[in-house]
Amino acid sequence: MEIAKVNVAGINIAYVRRGRGVPLVLLHGYPLDHSLWDEVVPMLENDFDLIMPDLRGFGESDVMEADRSIIDYASDIAALLTHLGLRKALLAGHSMGGYVALAFLREYPERAAGLGLVSSQVVADSPETKEARVATAQRVLKAGVGEVAESMPPKLSADARIQARARGLISRQRAAGVANALYAMAERPDSSELFSSSTLPVVILHGEVDALISVERGRQMKSALPSAHYVELGGAGHLPMLEDPPAVAAALRFFINARGKGVKLLDK
Repeated sequence: MEIAKVNVAGINIAYVRRGRGVPLVLLHGYPLDHSLWDEVVPMLENDFDLIMPDLRGFGESDVMEADRSIIDYASDIAALLTHLGLRKALLAGHSMGGYVALAFLREYPERAAGLGLVSSQVVADSPETKEARVATAQRVLKAGVGEVAESMPPKLSADARIQARARGLISRQRAAGVANALYAMAERPDSSELFSSSTLPVVILHGEVDALISVERGRQMKSALPSAHYVELGGAGHLPMLEDPPAVAAALRFFINARGKGVKLLDK
């Protein structure tokens, strides 16, 4: 897919745009890039105007050495939408991408038309998790991404083929981008109240055997927001868009069904 770039506030953000229909931003997780969504795109491009950015510091987007707030990533997405002439869009985020989508909802509520959380969560990190993220960030800055590229793939999926693909993606990332993301995730606020009070169309998708973010997180989110469309994939881990692309596409197509049932997604 052809990659374009736009400079927002002095940083180049790379993105791919495909399809037509309702604007839907697909946000990749840590420590990957927009290509994570490649298998899902052909199944959605007839219904959605798909916008897939590389979050700052990942893929072909610039890395900013000092920016370590989840809000920075959300602000980039807002600027990208403005550049594309889009006032509002649906946002679906995988893992860290979900944290960015929640930050976008908090900072730019009038620009969010719907929220999708794929293998993600709304709670903040525990003190222990924060400490582990900071320690990993410090090691990455000293020794590079090799440790993460080797240790993380088995946690992402039980499928050896998908592990190999993830390892390749992680190995291509820059140490500063990976470290900044770890700091940003560690310091992100709890979004439980923001999420449970949402009146937007919401999709929750979680793999039953996710080894990084337990499926219980997905079930808790569904309990907190009963109106959400909840999909639990048996046998899937943390990368359902690679493990079961048709199921992910079907879940996200709920946004189209919601529009058909009278849910107003985009104000003109």
